[in-house]
Amino acid sequence: MSTELLFRDDAYLKSATARVLGVHERGIELDRTIFYPLGGGQPGDTGVLLRQSGERIVIADTRKGETPGSVVHFPVPEASRPEPGEILTLELDWERRYALMRLHTALHLLSCVVVAPVSGGNIAPDRARLDFDIDMNLLDAERITHETNALIARGVATETLWITDAELDAHPELVKTMSVQPPRGVGRVRLLKIPGIDLQPCGGTHVGNIAEIGAIRVTRIRNEGKRNKRVEIALQP
Repeated sequence: MSTELLFRDDAYLKSATARVLGVHERGIELDRTIFYPLGGGQPGDTGVLLRQSGERIVIADTRKGETPGSVVHFPVPEASRPEPGEILTLELDWERRYALMRLHTALHLLSCVVVAPVSGGNIAPDRARLDFDIDMNLLDAERITHETNALIARGVATETLWITDAELDAHPELVKTMSVQPPRGVGRVRLLKIPGIDLQPCGGTHVGNIAEIGAIRVTRIRNEGKRNKRVEIALQP
């Protein structure tokens, strides 16, 4: 059962309606969703599914299903379960999602300031990090903070592009990440373009203009192994 990913076309959707395709031990599958499933270092979304009776089903996590293209919404243990075919209203935990969008987009800029292969990454609502295959002596927190904020201040609108798998194969330099490969299997790959700054495959959610990120700061730089020098960032309050 495939799920239509509404956030792919509009990451700012805070609510929508959907029909229940299936309910099982793993969770609830819908015909469409605004909830991003865990992947690419970005955590799964949380929020609420509202039944027509007004009953609230709190969603604690969202993950990709076992069937290609499906998304599973994980309710808290005490929540009720809807019936297949039931129409629900989806309400996203928007404050959490928007923080993830801002930080995720900031990591794209960070990867342009620290010019090195990316060996890992992770995003949380209050912080994010990238790991680089680089000499530790080349990482300076003050410089990275200044240069990343200088890019943010340019206020460039982001764009979503699609290319074929074959086009990506012809341009392997687009892939910066060593540990996470772009999602394939549907014949095309989604790119995030920040004109004049960055272009790389990414299936996550991002802000419409990098100015929305606001100022960031590098909170820590540490050695996580021979090929993993970690740069952690947070949004300025």
